Amino acid sequence: MRVSLSWLKDLVQVNEPAAQLGDRLSMAGFEVEELEDLSLLAQGVVVGHVVEKNKHPNADKLSVCSVDVGADAPLQIVCGAANVRAGIHVPVAKVGAVLPAVKLTIKAGELRGVRSEGMICSLAELGQTSAVDGIAILEDLVSEVPAPGVPIAPVLGLDDTVLELAITANRPDGLSMTGIAREVSALTGSELSLPETKAPTSIEALSPSAASAEAMQAGGIYAVTEVKNLDGSHRSPQRIQQRLQCAGVNPVNAVVDIGNLVMLEQGQPLHAFDADALESLCGQPIAASDFGLRQARKEEPFCGLDGRELVLDPRVQVVTCCDRPVAIAGVMGSAESGVTDQTSRIWLESALFTPASVRSSSRATGQRTDSSSRYEKGLPREITLLAAGRALSLLESMLGAEIGDTWQCASDPSPAPIVMLRRCALHQLLGSLAPTSSESGAQDLEDDQVEACLTSLGCSLTPTDEGWDVIVPPSRRLDLLREVDLIEEVARLVGFDQFESRLPDPLRPGRLSLSQQAERRLRQRLCSLGLQEVTTLSLTRADDTDEARIAISNPLLAETSHLRTALWQEHLEICQRNLQASQPGCWMFEIGNVFSPEDGGVRQTSRLGGVICGERRVSRWCTSGKPSPLSYFEARGVITALLSSFGIESIDRRLSDDSRLHPGRAAMVVVEGKPLGCFGQLHPSLCEHYELPSETYLFDFEMALLLNAATRSNRWTAQFKPYSSLPASERDLAMVVSKSLPSGDLLQAIRKAGKPLLESVELIDRFEGEQLGDDRCSQAFRLRYRGKDSTLTDEQIQPVHEKVRQSLIKQFEVELRS
Repeated sequence: MRVSLSWLKDLVQVNEPAAQLGDRLSMAGFEVEELEDLSLLAQGVVVGHVVEKNKHPNADKLSVCSVDVGADAPLQIVCGAANVRAGIHVPVAKVGAVLPAVKLTIKAGELRGVRSEGMICSLAELGQTSAVDGIAILEDLVSEVPAPGVPIAPVLGLDDTVLELAITANRPDGLSMTGIAREVSALTGSELSLPETKAPTSIEALSPSAASAEAMQAGGIYAVTEVKNLDGSHRSPQRIQQRLQCAGVNPVNAVVDIGNLVMLEQGQPLHAFDADALESLCGQPIAASDFGLRQARKEEPFCGLDGRELVLDPRVQVVTCCDRPVAIAGVMGSAESGVTDQTSRIWLESALFTPASVRSSSRATGQRTDSSSRYEKGLPREITLLAAGRALSLLESMLGAEIGDTWQCASDPSPAPIVMLRRCALHQLLGSLAPTSSESGAQDLEDDQVEACLTSLGCSLTPTDEGWDVIVPPSRRLDLLREVDLIEEVARLVGFDQFESRLPDPLRPGRLSLSQQAERRLRQRLCSLGLQEVTTLSLTRADDTDEARIAISNPLLAETSHLRTALWQEHLEICQRNLQASQPGCWMFEIGNVFSPEDGGVRQTSRLGGVICGERRVSRWCTSGKPSPLSYFEARGVITALLSSFGIESIDRRLSDDSRLHPGRAAMVVVEGKPLGCFGQLHPSLCEHYELPSETYLFDFEMALLLNAATRSNRWTAQFKPYSSLPASERDLAMVVSKSLPSGDLLQAIRKAGKPLLESVELIDRFEGEQLGDDRCSQAFRLRYRGKDSTLTDEQIQPVHEKVRQSLIKQFEVELRS
């Protein structure tokens, strides 16, 4: 937002320099990105009177002018402009003047043998826009031409300073001069002198069509007013043009300039339709009831005021006249209905379109205008007709226009919300005011100061026992919605630097919870096992194969329009990119959130996911440089090492219904009797789709269950256990079992039956052969027995070992081989 200091002074009393005012606004939340002194554009440029013009003796396109600049003698200046003539007043840059707009320093010199002592300037050379090709003629620009020698800056409105403010999304009121004026008044206590605004006196109800009624349901307003007896060729006064140029808006004609002026002043965009052009397009007389709102049809053509040919789609909301699109609602009007020099009647539109609809239209068409930026941030409902009334009064007073009735279609207004501000919440959040030199200690903010701050913003306060009931003015209702918003405004106006910290007494150091510590250890252990941590976005694109993905209501991009339901898709894409970059492998993990719909809401779950793909680069030194990808059991050993580092024992259950994994090489990992997640080799179809090697392994675990198991007191707190000085006795136990019987079930049964002498048991061999049968295999286990107080004898071991044998026979009907 470009703020003209001279325009601002017409709205509020400003008694401090521009730099100091900029610092105050920056501290209050309106950051000043640039402070532009316009007087530097015309430094050393004065009013000159062309006394005489003669033809250059050595050049057909040059003229030798004698120019009076208020000095003792006129200056001789060589000029190449075609529109220079005797008797006109022009801007003259004297010798030594610097023109930043064209990066030129004026020096005396000779042009084709004739001495020149300055330069007659065009508006472009003074940093101004102009449709005239040639020098600036002051008789065409100002009503009263000053005497020669007077500085040109005040004449052209260049005796001004422009503050470029960064307006945040929560302060749409900052996109208007009146909003900035109210802010300055609240900060400095200065008196406001805002222009009088009145809604049109004659307002008729406009019956909406079905499409228009649907568009109005979200609190919208659409109003049009017929204005007659206009002259489209009439140019607005120089003062209005200067204000528009300072704001970065090019003047067009009086009708368009008044609409832009009101938009800059009040923050409400307006649009004027040429009434005769509409009747020519529609082939019939136009009434207010012919206007409507609807979504554009698929591949509907549209030509905007900027001349661009667009093809619309149903994402775009359009304003129609006799069902013909004449504007993209809140963004831009059409070229065929725009105001021209031949315009004599207009329909003036003042509307409140919803931010979502304007944002969707702007994104779909690739158009972003001053109008759309204001609608997207949100506008107060109350300003819609007031801005229309302001524009109509200017059209009537400046152009002698004849104002007709105003027709309005609007949804029912909602009552003004009441925000409760509690005194205790304000003091608790802000702390105490820092003591001054005359005060002995810190003090809380007085009620009078709070009321003064909020009253300066236009709020109405009703005192209560706990604080105040606050009614926020319409211009700030999109921002001040909660109690904390009001507290922030008080702190902002008082000054954040005026408060001192209020720390808890006594201060106690914080610390990580057991779950947080376990998560950190988990990351460290995974990194030490050779995996690298990655972080992917929780927002992803839509996927026809995954209907559980939850769409967000207003995405910025199609690629980030849904909440993810799993981690593995992004991980496989990362592996694919790494292998395409000639990497030998990609071992990675991520701890992230996934989302799923639940009872009309969204359930968030933390997951540990990862991929072991290919080989580690540092592992080739032990294979003579030859590729050596991991087998299924070697990859599973990485997960076993991770769980063992926390003292967690896991059991694998056969898994065959997970579409991500190879049906014969996948397992459900069970911890403490509950499924932790899955581990397995990637399905061949996915390997082919992502161009990954077949030795790619995927794991996906539930973080909550893993952290709960890791932080059990018997595992988390390290306990000393002395090494036994007694020898152990090992026995091997082989048996023939069904191929479908997991070895984990056998291990669990052996551990249970071998207590208390059994120290450990491990699977040492698995054999399949024709002599055993098609559905049978042999598994061999090594059991280690050790006594606590003495060396075990065969007589002590044999009963326990026999108990283990009988338990296996009873539970699994095994055929013992040893």
